[in-house]
Amino acid sequence: MDWDRLRIFHIVADAGSFSHASEEINTSQSAISRQISNLEYEVGIPLFHRHPRGLILTEQGELLYKRTRNIVDIIKDAEFELIDSKERPSGDLSVTTTVGLGTNWLTPRLRDFTSRFPEINLELRLTDAELDVGMREADIAIRFHKPQQLDLIQRKLFTVHFHLYASPDYLDEFGTPSKASDLKNHKIVTYGRAPDYLKEINWLEKITKEYKIKPILKIGNIKGLHMAVSNSIGIAMLPDYLIGQDDSLIRISFNEKLPEIDTYLTYAEERRNSKRIAVFREFIIEKGKEWSF
Repeated sequence: MDWDRLRIFHIVADAGSFSHASEEINTSQSAISRQISNLEYEVGIPLFHRHPRGLILTEQGELLYKRTRNIVDIIKDAEFELIDSKERPSGDLSVTTTVGLGTNWLTPRLRDFTSRFPEINLELRLTDAELDVGMREADIAIRFHKPQQLDLIQRKLFTVHFHLYASPDYLDEFGTPSKASDLKNHKIVTYGRAPDYLKEINWLEKITKEYKIKPILKIGNIKGLHMAVSNSIGIAMLPDYLIGQDDSLIRISFNEKLPEIDTYLTYAEERRNSKRIAVFREFIIEKGKEWSF
């Protein structure tokens, strides 16, 4: 079985469409489609159901995907290690974390890294959905919880603190609450449907249920919450790192225990000897020591 066709098969299966796969590997849709057709001809059976909205694996396609997943990962690891065998760290390195942390804290600090290691092709994959580093969806992850998988190496970085914030204009109009029950008289903006690993930050969602408060707005994105508060829509729970020195938002002090979340850097055990991962790990640990939020 042709390795390149099998590699393309896995990329298409993960992407769910030729167009998304094309964006993933910067190859034309026609070339990808041709590779899949050639693989289907080689094995003698269709591997995908074609639908207007995308592609779904056939039963035989599912079987091929499961049976060859480990092979694909082993070859990817071999390619990764061959590139790492060079004296200077070089090659592709993908890092995933949440949109908020990646945009506001990580990205502004990457100039030093890209200057020190110009041969590394760094890609940030910012999403509040968790990419699986064990399945090579990214090389390194910065998580808001301690990973449970035994095959992942982990390093605690820092603790993220959360507080209630509001704009000066909002507080001038509605006053400043001093305890949780005061929130009954305020406009509340909550995170809404938070992923399981972010449940702790939805303290306000619990409060609204306890005091039967109807949130004026729910936003499933931390940057959206920040914008809502900045525009005086209401009070929201925000991570302190999101509040810049030039930010006019006011922290509301409560005698309540508010969320704190430990942050971890994680990567696959098989990548423990990677030079690329090692230099990025040390860089993030160095920057993490400056954490003051």
